[in-house]
Amino acid sequence: MTYYQGDFEVRSKADASPVTAADEAAEAIIIAGLKRLTPDIPIIAEEEAAAGRTADVSAGRFWLVDPLDGTKEFVNHRDKFTVNIGLIDNRQPLLGVVFAPALDTLFAGAGPGTATVQRGSEAAKPISARRIPATGAVVTASQSHGDMNKIQELMDLHSIDKMKVVGSSIKFCLIAEGEADIYPRYGNTCEWDTAAAHAVLAAAGGSVRSLDGTPLLYNKDKFLNDEFIARGLDG
Repeated sequence: MTYYQGDFEVRSKADASPVTAADEAAEAIIIAGLKRLTPDIPIIAEEEAAAGRTADVSAGRFWLVDPLDGTKEFVNHRDKFTVNIGLIDNRQPLLGVVFAPALDTLFAGAGPGTATVQRGSEAAKPISARRIPATGAVVTASQSHGDMNKIQELMDLHSIDKMKVVGSSIKFCLIAEGEADIYPRYGNTCEWDTAAAHAVLAAAGGSVRSLDGTPLLYNKDKFLNDEFIARGLDG
């Protein structure tokens, strides 16, 4: 937040995505904290990976860290950027925390029925995804990414007439809270973009599946995700 409230330089990584000193400083703090907390669990973090430094995760349990998800939101001083920390075990998200610093809001989940949200100094409260309504469902999508033609096709298919546009992994959390129903992601994402919020949504009763209907799994080649659709409760 110190960087967010002041001036900061925006640089481009090899893949042309933006990075700031805030990404790097936050990642250093998170990695140090996780190493103290769980010294035997390897960590895959976005900026470390961008620099070509990735740990051996063949044992199957590892942390996935995105220190600043929604860098474009951050750069443009839109408050809906997040810090994502997810724990993967046997290719599935076991635990996740998603913190939105500018909103002082923390989402967390670690297994079915454990999803919570905490806003400011309020006590954490349980949240759960709602059953997707036959009419009046709400889709959420990114302000910076997405194939609007495909999203429109999905909206027509599900009789959706409302869209909530928001950046970062908050989209998953809107579904986990029952404020939205479907988040389609067409295009590239990395595993650290989704792991934490996937765990929160799964804990709230929702799901994340590839376009072929199979569950989105982790520890894939180069930690790259397939296109996917995150959803609330079906039926």
